[in-house]
Amino acid sequence: MGRILLIETATQVCSAAVSDGGKVLAIKESREQLSHSGQLTVFIEEVMAQAGLHYSQLDSVAVSMGPGSYTGLRIGISAAKGICYAMDKPLIGIGTLESLANGLIHSGEVQLKKNHLICPMIDARRMEVYMALFDADGRKVKETDAVVLDQNTFSGFPEDQIIWVVGDGAAKCRSLYTHQPQIRILDDFLPSSGYMASLAEKAHNSGSFADTAYFEPFYLKDFVAALPKVKGLK
Repeated sequence: MGRILLIETATQVCSAAVSDGGKVLAIKESREQLSHSGQLTVFIEEVMAQAGLHYSQLDSVAVSMGPGSYTGLRIGISAAKGICYAMDKPLIGIGTLESLANGLIHSGEVQLKKNHLICPMIDARRMEVYMALFDADGRKVKETDAVVLDQNTFSGFPEDQIIWVVGDGAAKCRSLYTHQPQIRILDDFLPSSGYMASLAEKAHNSGSFADTAYFEPFYLKDFVAALPKVKGLK
């Protein structure tokens, strides 16, 4: 069992929590856009205080590793690394899509059955998303990929196959799959540090730690910075 600080900043959600033995002791989060740099350290301090813990009492730090927002991931992972270095604690990386699927399984939001799949989606702008598929037990059945959504994205599945689509990319599906009742869209089910708790506990107990010095976000696609639009600059 481990006392683990959990950090989720892969999307517009800024979220921090503390768990003990896979159970969430305290959580603080916001869905305010572009708030991570100002809120994350405050949220971390608040959940540590609510849990009655000092940073030295943590057993590890877990962070959502992507895919997701380049800036958000950098902020979360930098904060996690800073605490790990300062307190000499191990780092755990948790896939953002795995965390979303795990959250739906344990949230009680829907009653999952054997013929159900979970499709967590992260917005990648325009009609593109980062997505994967998981079965009702949380096993990955389709690897993470960057996909441009169209009406054929979910073609080839049996008619009785129910697919639950969650995450901040799910809203893009509403106009595409109105005549496909097997596609169930939960566009308000977004990432949360609380969804990481059981996954982080499993990783901690098995010693599945990241190399803190070399750990990088899982961007999936290369980051390309936009050129500043300033008159006279080329």
